[in-house]
Amino acid sequence: MNSHHITGAPRGRVYLVGAGPGDPELLTLKAVRLLEQADAIVYDNLVSSGVLEFARPEAQRIYAGKRRNEHTMRQEQINAVLVQLAREGKQVVRLKGGDPFVFGRGGEEMQELAAHGVDFEVVPGVTAACGVASYAGIPLTHRDHAQVAMFVTGHLKEGSVADLDWPALVRPRQTVVIYMGLNALPEICRQLMAHGAPATRPIAAVQHGTLATQQVLTGTLADLPAKVASSGFTSPSLLIVGDVVKLHGSLHWFDPLTGDASTLSHAHDVPVDLPINSAAAN
Repeated sequence: MNSHHITGAPRGRVYLVGAGPGDPELLTLKAVRLLEQADAIVYDNLVSSGVLEFARPEAQRIYAGKRRNEHTMRQEQINAVLVQLAREGKQVVRLKGGDPFVFGRGGEEMQELAAHGVDFEVVPGVTAACGVASYAGIPLTHRDHAQVAMFVTGHLKEGSVADLDWPALVRPRQTVVIYMGLNALPEICRQLMAHGAPATRPIAAVQHGTLATQQVLTGTLADLPAKVASSGFTSPSLLIVGDVVKLHGSLHWFDPLTGDASTLSHAHDVPVDLPINSAAAN
């Protein structure tokens, strides 16, 4: 298969593809088709091994990393790789956990591609907030509990949660989903209570959502940090705040022991030789 089978065009193109929250069966049909045809795949830490199995064996795979305080490739390097692969005439899948436009830096990468005249397309994915909450049996909205759902990140560009809009986050009858907030959980709970949320407000931490290693821990703003500390929870984990968390006890349907979910794999964590020169990497 040559490098023009996806679009039939002689020039390269980059597809920013959402890999979903982990379970490969949550991929869109378009994402699967592009993975089966791509010449190169640039993928993040949160992409499960089951998702990567859809790629054809001869496709070039480049691990772009990104864990907390541990980036295999800087964002500038990722941008340079995407541009160069496209300029080589390759059809490139930039594979991101969840959805590219929800805390996935998809907008930043699109800006870089546009600035270099590279053709691109976005393929949405099931964002972690929706997928993980569903597998945890926690509806994000419910007529009796929440009419609003808010998505925020607990890991800001400056590395602090201090600038979050706390008054907006403590309003009643809403659900707040916090990405990348596990390490800041004690401060998040403290700030929510300091800005008026009751200490009894329900909150859940979901580790490895939609995967066979999924675990759900529920509590309140007052006691969940201690529960998480004693449980050994690690990232990737999602936080869900609001009265809907109380429904987990009766609505949880996903059994990780029998569920058809894949596990996170870092078998490709060692990056391959990158198709960029040293000048582009700096």
